[in-house]
Amino acid sequence: MRQNRPAEAEKAEDPMADSTDDNSEPNAPRRDVLKGILGAPVVAAFASPAFASPNEQPPTDVFKPHAYSEQTVDLGEVKMNYVVAGSPSKPAILIIPAQTESWWGYEKAIKVLEKDFQVYAADLRGQGRTTWTPRRYTLDNMGNDLVRFIDIVIKRPVITTGCSSGGVLSAWLSAWAKPGQIRASHYEDPPLFASETEPLYGHSIKQAAGPFLEAFGIYLGDQWRVGNVPGLIAALQKLGRGAPPSLGAGAPPPGLGGSPASLREYDPEWGRSFVQGLVARSCPHDVMLAQVKVPVMFTHHARSIDPKTGGLVGAISDFQVEKVRELVTSAGQKFELVDCPDAAHTMHAAEPERFAKILGDWAKKQA
Repeated sequence: MRQNRPAEAEKAEDPMADSTDDNSEPNAPRRDVLKGILGAPVVAAFASPAFASPNEQPPTDVFKPHAYSEQTVDLGEVKMNYVVAGSPSKPAILIIPAQTESWWGYEKAIKVLEKDFQVYAADLRGQGRTTWTPRRYTLDNMGNDLVRFIDIVIKRPVITTGCSSGGVLSAWLSAWAKPGQIRASHYEDPPLFASETEPLYGHSIKQAAGPFLEAFGIYLGDQWRVGNVPGLIAALQKLGRGAPPSLGAGAPPPGLGGSPASLREYDPEWGRSFVQGLVARSCPHDVMLAQVKVPVMFTHHARSIDPKTGGLVGAISDFQVEKVRELVTSAGQKFELVDCPDAAHTMHAAEPERFAKILGDWAKKQA
């Protein structure tokens, strides 16, 4: 189904640098994409001292009030921050944000969805107001946090939707949640295979979002211990090549989900765990997808292959999506592909009405 609408750790050697002329024409598209996140407002949004303690949350001045009242639940290892909107008489939806994104990236989409659903949106460990857990960022730990959250807070079967890394976790739940917890799962432009260091199929993270995440680790550091924002901006500018204009001005780097403000609520060790292969060491994506137990909808957003490097620009290639389809259907589950080649990676934030219609129309058939 094709869907179209009615965008210097100090002076150390920069591992992101290459010999390409920044002024050459092939660099223009992603430079346009990154303009919105690399300007002076970003410096102001990022600027804060490095966080001193490995278990410390971001300083309180990082957090801002939002339209929905935030709540916290103790899951054992983490205290998870979340919001809930809509009537308990409606079907339940669980929103799982993208990497570098907090729940409020979905704020406008929630306002649309709450008319027909009871919507839960949670901050994952290491993001938003939820506990940071150094050396404990794995898909299995995050997935089991959500299993506990469903048990303790939602207490009934739920439809999951997750974007980017959150989409990978939506897939995790569709395979490995407790029996009866999940009705169906939406994967919003997830980097399945493409966020692994040694995927069974297609591009690895090193050929996709890996350089961006590596830059976060170098210039911000685990728990923001470095906090070199100018260095990060310079590194991202050097990486700004080849993105399709349809990702939209001000979009996050392909494969990521957040805004400058939500990045301050994010532990950059998350990204390092992906780049080093720690996050999925016990969760090969092909093994996970072969065990999916519920119907799946997959929305595939803007993507291309860089003609100069062969690298993936976007979250997941067409070839990799087809392999996802093969694995899910081989597990006996329905797989619906909604092709949105003009959509931003975080369609839920860029076009909340469009996102809510696609998700809502499908979810009503699953509830």
